[in-house]
Amino acid sequence: MIGTKKMKLTNLLFMLLIVLGGCNKDNEPQPTTDDAMYFPSNTDATWETKSVADMGWNVSAVQALKDFLVQKHSKSFMILVNGRIVMEEYFNEHTQSATWPWNSAGKTLVSATTGIAQHEGLININNKVSQYLGTGWTSEPIEKENLITPRHLLTMTSGISDESNLVIKSNLTYLADAGTRWSYSNVFQILMDVVAEASNQDFETYFNAKLKNKIGMDGFWNKGLIFTIYHSSTRSMARYGLLALNKGKWKNEQIINENYFTESTQTSQNINPSYGYLWWLNGKTSYMIPGGQTVYQGALVPNAPTDMYAAMGAEDQRIYVVPSKNMVVIRMGDASDPANPNFAVSGFDNDLWEKINAVIK
Repeated sequence: MIGTKKMKLTNLLFMLLIVLGGCNKDNEPQPTTDDAMYFPSNTDATWETKSVADMGWNVSAVQALKDFLVQKHSKSFMILVNGRIVMEEYFNEHTQSATWPWNSAGKTLVSATTGIAQHEGLININNKVSQYLGTGWTSEPIEKENLITPRHLLTMTSGISDESNLVIKSNLTYLADAGTRWSYSNVFQILMDVVAEASNQDFETYFNAKLKNKIGMDGFWNKGLIFTIYHSSTRSMARYGLLALNKGKWKNEQIINENYFTESTQTSQNINPSYGYLWWLNGKTSYMIPGGQTVYQGALVPNAPTDMYAAMGAEDQRIYVVPSKNMVVIRMGDASDPANPNFAVSGFDNDLWEKINAVIK
């Protein structure tokens, strides 16, 4: 009897050790289920995958999607679900390691970095910009300049003239009071100066330390005459999309304050409901597009899920984030329509989502 009790106790202790041995440890990779969120390693090329067939998607529609992407001058395309790669395609001699410009999709990187700086107490997006850059950073009357906050720059409502995309003081002239007019322009780049001044270092150094390196991105900022553009590999764009899907959290670290990120992907002003903090928003009642003041009725991308938010850049650089499907979609390449190299939104988005829907439904 005593021997039986000892055996039972030994077996119980053995089972307990097995359970404890399976507990999560920071330095040991743990097996994950397909519906659990997955994050790739920051230090190597390992990235879990699932096939289209594994997802139960329509395998027969994949070729039509690929053909469309080739026809529309794409360089790369990815779909992630729960962080795992379901599709990863490269076209026209582009490769996994090749870099490509994000164009205005990189605005969302500036939005994220601004939010990080605010969370660290370096800035407040509701303070006037001149608090960080000093007065006279525009050519506006001082009383008008002092109306402009970082939040106005994040929401494209600074009221600064948009006649020129070259962001130099002489071009930063008064058009409307801050907060009264939505107009898409490059003046958002002033946020990079605000973060640099507040952090006492150049923007790229701060960005690298606070965001890029934390999620294992490659890439660099290329400062041109008109626009400072981020370049990276497709997988690095996908890493940022995965961070966005998780509301600024990477593995166990909240890199972007969650409240700030949530604000970023909600309507930020009452002029263009389809715009957040440099993010485009689907499923709203109306939208405006770069280059005009026309208000269009309906959703930004009717064929896309209504909860989608997107980073959109010229020549159809795209990060689509769809929380309801735990999905991130990436497209890089040349302009889908070379005769119309749009600044952001284009008919390409709706056509692409028609092809994607045929696969995922």
